[in-house]
Amino acid sequence: MIISSTSDYRAAAQKRLPPFLFHYIDGGAYAEQTLRRNVEDLAAVALRQRVLKDMSRLDTSIELFGEKLSIPVALSPVGLTGMYRRRGEVQAARAADAHGIPFTMSTVSVCPIEEVAPKIKRPMWFQLYVLKDRGFMQNALERAQAAGCSTLVFTVDMPVPGARYRDAHSGMSGPNAAMRRYWQSVTHPAWSMDVGLLGRPHDLGNISAYRGSPTGLADYIGWLGANFDPSISWKDLEWIRAFWKGPMVIKGILDPEDAKDAVRFGADGIIVSNHGGRQLDGVLSSARALPAIADAVKGQIKILADSGIRNGLDVVRAIALGADCAMIGRAFIYALATSGEAGVKHLLELLEKEMRVAMTLTSVSKVSDITGDLLVRQP
Repeated sequence: MIISSTSDYRAAAQKRLPPFLFHYIDGGAYAEQTLRRNVEDLAAVALRQRVLKDMSRLDTSIELFGEKLSIPVALSPVGLTGMYRRRGEVQAARAADAHGIPFTMSTVSVCPIEEVAPKIKRPMWFQLYVLKDRGFMQNALERAQAAGCSTLVFTVDMPVPGARYRDAHSGMSGPNAAMRRYWQSVTHPAWSMDVGLLGRPHDLGNISAYRGSPTGLADYIGWLGANFDPSISWKDLEWIRAFWKGPMVIKGILDPEDAKDAVRFGADGIIVSNHGGRQLDGVLSSARALPAIADAVKGQIKILADSGIRNGLDVVRAIALGADCAMIGRAFIYALATSGEAGVKHLLELLEKEMRVAMTLTSVSKVSDITGDLLVRQP
């Protein structure tokens, strides 16, 4: 199969993965309207093509939180990354490291922090939720700092898990889920050999390290549901802001007022995100939310954006809408599932090439020149 885009990687991943895993990463909440809008609204953003401006010197790099990034992209935190390829967090982190961008480790990763951090040169970012078990949160923060993680990504849009209908149909949850997952694994031998047999242990590495005993995939949904904290408020983040020594980024901002609250709180950055359409269906796409948030806080705090970004052109669009950096989640998981570390490396190469084409044909030679002036104002 010829791979030339994220769409190609998605199609290849669907063939290789057991359905419960493919639909878990591919699906969204409820009727998946926001999931679709994330992609469609970003694709609808029109750019001004400009020509004959001498684009022989072009620089895609940025500096973010004191780090040099080769392109304005970071890998988003994705739970269970290690179930998509053998020790998947390690492979994805290596690919990001090789391309000179950050990898963000999820709280609910398969590989623990201590397994991934020594495998790369640049510091990882670490993602955390507000959980009822504050002891786990402190343990995770201490271990992340000890491992040299540079930036804390704090996810605030999951006080409760979203309703994801696909999971019940695919076997991720619902009646006879364990039996259905087993049968799907048997009928996907390439995945079964790579991950099922050689990718063990299949548990939540960061949680198991804290509990001192394995926390398997069968416990995954139950543990999350029992530990998410619907009482979360800004005051619950104050001790974390005081404890964490590096930059702190708040993930899950869709409203300008919440962005202003993040500035007042003292966050270093926000991620404009609807969790990839996996939480509250019917909310704004990130593309729709970005301009108003940028108008409210641009220059006061770093603005990152995820949800719907599938290629390098989308990265340029997101920055033109007001972001300083883009983040990708599903796109790199599709590539990881298809070809492991090599697939993620190839995807990042594609993103950079697509960025360069977009920048050349909009006549911007550096990322800081990608502004709202590039947008075609449409009714």
